[in-house]
Amino acid sequence: MDSADPRGSKRKADDADTPPSPASAAPQLPRRIKPLDQVVVNKIAAGEIIVAPVHALKELIENSVDAGSTSIDILVKDGGLKLLQISDNGHGIDENDLPILCERFTTSKLQSFEDLQSIGTYGFRGEALASISHIAHLAITTRTANSPTGLRATYSDSKLITPKPGQPANPKPVHRNKGTQITVEDLFYNVPSRRRAFRSPSEEYTKILDLVGRYAVHCGGVAFSCKKYGDADVGVSTTAGATTTDRIRRIHGNSVASELLPFEVSDEYLGFKAKGMLSNANYHVKKTTLLLFINNRSVDSSSIRKGIESTYAPFLPKGGHPFAYMSLDIEPHRVDVNVHPTKREVNFLHEEEIVQKICESLQEKLAAVDTSRSYALTQALLPSAKAVPSSSSGQKAAARAASRTEESTQPLVAKPKKPYDYNMVRADTRDRKITTMLQPKPQKEDGESAEGDEYEYDDNRQWTSVKYQTIKKLRKAVWDTKHKDLCELFHNHTFVGIVDEQRRLAAVQHGLKLYLVDYAAVAFELFYQIGLSDFSNYGTIRLNPPLALKDILEIAIEDEWKRTEDVNSDSSNEFDWEGAYKIVDTLVSRRDLLKEYFSMEITEQGELRTELINQILPRVHTSSDLLDNDKEEGEGGAGGWKDAAALAKRKDELNRTVETILFPTFKRRLIAPPSLLQGVTEIANLRGLYKIFERSC
Repeated sequence: MDSADPRGSKRKADDADTPPSPASAAPQLPRRIKPLDQVVVNKIAAGEIIVAPVHALKELIENSVDAGSTSIDILVKDGGLKLLQISDNGHGIDENDLPILCERFTTSKLQSFEDLQSIGTYGFRGEALASISHIAHLAITTRTANSPTGLRATYSDSKLITPKPGQPANPKPVHRNKGTQITVEDLFYNVPSRRRAFRSPSEEYTKILDLVGRYAVHCGGVAFSCKKYGDADVGVSTTAGATTTDRIRRIHGNSVASELLPFEVSDEYLGFKAKGMLSNANYHVKKTTLLLFINNRSVDSSSIRKGIESTYAPFLPKGGHPFAYMSLDIEPHRVDVNVHPTKREVNFLHEEEIVQKICESLQEKLAAVDTSRSYALTQALLPSAKAVPSSSSGQKAAARAASRTEESTQPLVAKPKKPYDYNMVRADTRDRKITTMLQPKPQKEDGESAEGDEYEYDDNRQWTSVKYQTIKKLRKAVWDTKHKDLCELFHNHTFVGIVDEQRRLAAVQHGLKLYLVDYAAVAFELFYQIGLSDFSNYGTIRLNPPLALKDILEIAIEDEWKRTEDVNSDSSNEFDWEGAYKIVDTLVSRRDLLKEYFSMEITEQGELRTELINQILPRVHTSSDLLDNDKEEGEGGAGGWKDAAALAKRKDELNRTVETILFPTFKRRLIAPPSLLQGVTEIANLRGLYKIFERSC
């Protein structure tokens, strides 16, 4: 029989009960988009947050710890699917909060989105109890320190309900000690497909014991107990006063507890501190046991797990794996905890650097302990073997056996693991180029007298403290506004070379990255900071002979006059020299202040001694002097060649000064402010270059 629908065509669920339309009918319109019912939305959200009974228990344990509990008791039936009950002695729940307790996004731990940057509690979203109420029968019994009796409330779909028909839905008074008891029954009763997915209750109970054991090890000062419903034996049991080693012994056994090493590492720049207990090289199992807590939150991290396993690999036999309990505290603003529905994973800044720092410290710890390991060889005769007679050959054999025994007793130190190529820094900030060690000697100019230098640097000064509040405030402002990342870059960089002299750009390497630096802007900030730090303590450069202030003033005025002569055609106005000379009188009258503040010595006759930063000396012959000398030699003579050679020499000196003086001074003294971010640009990253080359190959 012929059918109107083509063979193999799909039929929509809505059209299952309707006859097929004829081929000549008009094409159907697309389905309209409609908002889901709120009940469906809540069940979908609950399925994302509560994947298994162990996830529901994790949320309840974290709530109990946040409540300041010192004792947590857990009761489980059928792997948590039939019954999951947790009791604590925390501060309880206020009676006024019970009506909205199980509504979504109701919490006492978070007020605004910005609070996520400094969250210090386990829970913060307010979704756990709401999700449980949509997929299980939920009952909560609680009592605060100020309440005369306890209260029991029953919830379904985030709302208070009556425990029995015909009764009000208000919480009922019951006898209860201070704290809270949460009872979850028939988990996933209304999601049969999810419930059928669990293979066996014993497997779920094993996961629950593993979770409780993790928090029992980490939460010092909290007693934990977990057992099956109806059993007298307790699966997990710890006391509040037990040490970390004792808690590990109770949960994971004495074999690992007797082989533990305390571990601690921190880094102020990366903003983290890690501590914990790890097994030494004498202990190994078939599978790595990692109890990882980041900001007191039990999480998984594949990078940390792989890093620990690779660090242990040289110390353990083939196929052996370690035990590790690690608590990693990172500054809250560097961690994003809101990246996974069950909060099983977190993201944090500088993850690769932190993992590398932890592994390096762990490797040093294991290598130091491993030096005490020794192996002795013992030789036993077989029953059918005969004693070797005392002869020269027997003595040689005994000597060889003794030599092997001596070699076997030598300490075994693991070799450091070879880093990956894309993580290898191929430059050391402590290395120096050979050119920086070959400083050119100052050469005398033609016609210059050999009696002595024209200047002499004098650094024989006694450091005096500055008592001016203005200088102290400016110094404090520099420290308060420093940029940590920029300071790290300039203090540990490697100078590569000058890239563009016109734009004042130089290339430097830091770690695996290459940067372009505007060294003129950085030098401007450096000299400002030197002016603050060395205020009243500058070294002097004594000029021989001293320079007259009037001569210096006349040179500056004449130079400025020549520059403006072409612009101002009207040159009838004569310059007021008498008014200009008053500047000299002002400087002479304040010579004591200039000497105290800036180490500028001015005599009563108006002769000047000046100062500059160490190793940066004033030039006697400037470019304008060279041009004047060229004019004296005549037009078209050798003056142009001499000027070009002098400029090239000056250019080389300037480049050498930038490399050998400025950038080493950046490394020693610069406190980089955020304003220098505009003058620093990243242009290459070794890891990124490897990715590009891998794609191109």
